[in-house]
Amino acid sequence: MLTDARVMFAHVQITGFVILFPYICSLKNNRKHTMEIYKVSLKKNCDTRIKFGHLWAFSNELAELPKLPAGTIVELCDFAGKSYGHGFYNPSSLISVRLLKTFDVPDKALFVKRIGEARHLREAVLGNMTSERSQSIDMCRLVFSESDLLPGLIIDKYGDYFAVQILSAGIEAMKAIVVEALLEVFPNTKGIIEKNDTKLREIEGLPMTSDILFGEIPDTIISQENGVKLELSLKDGQKTGYFLDQRNNRYFIRSIAKDLSVLDCYTNQGGFALNAGLGGARKLAAIDCSEVALNAVRANAKLNNLEIETIKADVADYLTKAGERGEKWDMIILDPPAFAKNRKSVPKAKAAYGKINRLAMKMLNENGYLIASSCSHHVFEDVFRETIYREACKAGKQLKQIFRGTQAPDHPILLSLPETQYLKFFVFQVV
Repeated sequence: MLTDARVMFAHVQITGFVILFPYICSLKNNRKHTMEIYKVSLKKNCDTRIKFGHLWAFSNELAELPKLPAGTIVELCDFAGKSYGHGFYNPSSLISVRLLKTFDVPDKALFVKRIGEARHLREAVLGNMTSERSQSIDMCRLVFSESDLLPGLIIDKYGDYFAVQILSAGIEAMKAIVVEALLEVFPNTKGIIEKNDTKLREIEGLPMTSDILFGEIPDTIISQENGVKLELSLKDGQKTGYFLDQRNNRYFIRSIAKDLSVLDCYTNQGGFALNAGLGGARKLAAIDCSEVALNAVRANAKLNNLEIETIKADVADYLTKAGERGEKWDMIILDPPAFAKNRKSVPKAKAAYGKINRLAMKMLNENGYLIASSCSHHVFEDVFRETIYREACKAGKQLKQIFRGTQAPDHPILLSLPETQYLKFFVFQVV
């Protein structure tokens, strides 16, 4: 309960907008306002995960759910009063507290520090892609939410432009501070856009929006990934512009694609097909159900002097009909959207993964390559691989695993938070 205190709102203003930052303000000492953080306690024996570094406290683990505004900064304590530091509180979300791993009240300095640390990590782990450290992060995921100890914040970098996605009420409340910090770390920034059009925000009780937060965002920008030129639209593109998590996996496909016929399914903007083309593939085709995505493939193919046939179709339907007419390929890439949004949908997701991989196996030439990927966190890697293996057994095929990939290093996995690991990627030779 609050004693002689009330929930106040601090106005945080930078050029262009004002936000409300919720906090608890004491009214003692002759009405002089001093900041006082509300303490939220865990139930007895509900701190095991937190002890080992997990960053989330769920609603059923808290001793009480105080009536504070979503996004309020609180201090999380165990049953005996030991503090685990400050975090963002949301009484309406299953994840009630998202820890920031700090005992200081989060401010602009904290965001500058952590965005700066995230930048240095990307420069280090992506630096082998180019001799220039500054260019190594020309196109990358700069901040990956909890993995960079900024829960609910995604920042993708495209040259001097940034796409921001906010997935927690706490970050939403500090949006102005995030922008100020980003501008301090990258003073040459030309534009920042928020791409908050994901349904994940509904879980936090946040509206879906897409607005320019700073500067200007052109209709299209030209960027590069591993030497592949890309024309991207941060305004109209899916999510934050491009699926950056497959960076290293696309590069591996380029290394084995010489003289092969390659079918890129769920192509989006053609990332795998483009890499296969630069790797010397003799024939390229890309399938997607979105005409917007296929237009992007055509533009990117032209930019890289490649010929890619584009096919507008549902992938499962196309593979079924193409298999019936005897169509064959040397390599088929399956990189679908997440089939499992939660645990309940895992059985249906396994069936869907099984179907498309079974259909693809039948369309491969002798010793062809099956590329199987899943971005569904709830479908674990062993389950995903077992699903594909069973389909191979039914079809009388043998699978040789020649590559096992995961998300690119600019999407670091926090071992104490398994939810940060989601991407599975396998390359099989089918014999």
